[in-house]
Amino acid sequence: MAALQMRMISSLEKCFYDDPIDSKAEKTNFMMFRGERLSFQVMCRMDDPNADIHRWCPIVLGGALAKYATVRLVSNVLNMYPTYPKNPGGAFIRTEPGAYPDLLRPLIYPNSVSLPHNQTHSLWVDIELPAGFDAGTYDISLSILPHPGAEPFGTVSGQVQVVAADLPEQTLIHTEWFYTDSIANYYHTKAFSEKHWKYIESYLRTATRNGINMILTPVFTPELDTYVGGERLTTQLVDIELAEDGSYRFDFAKLHRWIDLCLDCGVKYFEIPHFFTQWGAQATPKIIVKVKGRNKKYFGWHVASTDPKYADFLAQFIPALLAEFDSRGLKDKCIFHVSDEPGLSQLEHYKKCRDMISPYVGDAPIIDALTHLEFYTSGVVKKPVPNTRGALDFYQAGVPGLWTYYCGGGRAGVSDRSISMPAARTRILGVQLYRYNIEGFLHWGYNFYNSCHSYTPMDPYAGPDCGYFTPSGDCFLVYPGTDGQAWESIRLNALREAMDDIRALRLYEEKFGREATEALLLEGTDGELTFTHYPDDPSYLINLREKIAKAFL
Repeated sequence: MAALQMRMISSLEKCFYDDPIDSKAEKTNFMMFRGERLSFQVMCRMDDPNADIHRWCPIVLGGALAKYATVRLVSNVLNMYPTYPKNPGGAFIRTEPGAYPDLLRPLIYPNSVSLPHNQTHSLWVDIELPAGFDAGTYDISLSILPHPGAEPFGTVSGQVQVVAADLPEQTLIHTEWFYTDSIANYYHTKAFSEKHWKYIESYLRTATRNGINMILTPVFTPELDTYVGGERLTTQLVDIELAEDGSYRFDFAKLHRWIDLCLDCGVKYFEIPHFFTQWGAQATPKIIVKVKGRNKKYFGWHVASTDPKYADFLAQFIPALLAEFDSRGLKDKCIFHVSDEPGLSQLEHYKKCRDMISPYVGDAPIIDALTHLEFYTSGVVKKPVPNTRGALDFYQAGVPGLWTYYCGGGRAGVSDRSISMPAARTRILGVQLYRYNIEGFLHWGYNFYNSCHSYTPMDPYAGPDCGYFTPSGDCFLVYPGTDGQAWESIRLNALREAMDDIRALRLYEEKFGREATEALLLEGTDGELTFTHYPDDPSYLINLREKIAKAFL
């Protein structure tokens, strides 16, 4: 009989090929609220000197929760750029190139797993319960058999305590920029063909399933991360035609199909792309307009941002766009941008560009990722989105409804989502967002499969750093799976758990008040918890959630 070692562990572990089975803390008792997804792992290591590999070993789930559980394989990906070489900051599992666990893929063989000799792997188990599920303690087990009907190689068992309370709906607005062009490029499909729409739906459902509730909506092709003079694949939902009298005609049919699909998938907010180019707002985004019967790149790098022709277009386009959203009862669910990450030297020019759109957007929020507090104190930006490294300055300045973002692979020790980081460092974000009453969180890469500045599309499996653009993990949270399916990552699940942590804290606050909840957050810390100073031990998050759950028993 082959020697198979198995261990049940938390979702906050990452198992490498060479990890001993006893290198991860065993966890067999779990607690969950109704309305959340419980995830854990089963670590496996085969030590059979008589065989190189055991193929197609059946997996058998047992216990009262077996029918509510699904199993995926944690796959390793090539990570050649784990972190910045100089002063990476904060906790990392490893920093050398190699194979890193990240991708959660469906089992290659139905209900089976292959077990290579002398390698450690893990299986990812999710439990999702139907509404109104009875509270109580339930068993769950996982066995691996050498072949159907045989005695198991091994079995691990645990218990799940279901708490008789439902987590409240997520209130945090969460966007990870959604790129329809990356989907079309990877699968070699025409933009907004029927196949493309099908694939978009998969990516949308995966996003909302994991707490992403605002979607970048390409009414025109987003100009983000595009080199000067370059362009990305056209993905423009609004068909535009220039009439002889200089007026524009808009066809919103594709936009309404997009809205219908997004609402069906659970999207709550619609994010309109930036009206001006990134890092300074010097030019206009690529917008295709039909002129005298032919489609033409009417706006783009060749048109300055303050060109009167563009101002005239905005004066017609934005009111017409908002009228369409208003007809769906969604006008107050739209959020606008001017330009991403402007510098302080561009403040006056940014203001000119903002003034070109502000008369038409009404009370709709205008948000932008930026670093300098002066954009807020000068009154130019009412809703700034500082990065987490500098968010405390904006918080202390009293910005109402503060948002925040991060990017760049975890410099300065903040929470981040690099593949080389412990999952707890990714998940701690939820506690931090609650601590500072953050209204929204933004990140630039849900599915960015391009090189730096989008010189060329990239295969995310060949390098999750997208051509050494940024440490692996910053560019995307989902991998392109078979038949247009979005395959999740460990990092996406850690962010989903972070969103659920906020929901659990809100529930606790409803019962015990804000002061008691903040006191609970500080238990297990050194008395300080900020965006740059926080516990990096996964036991902090596990203990926090168990304390909250026990308060509702």
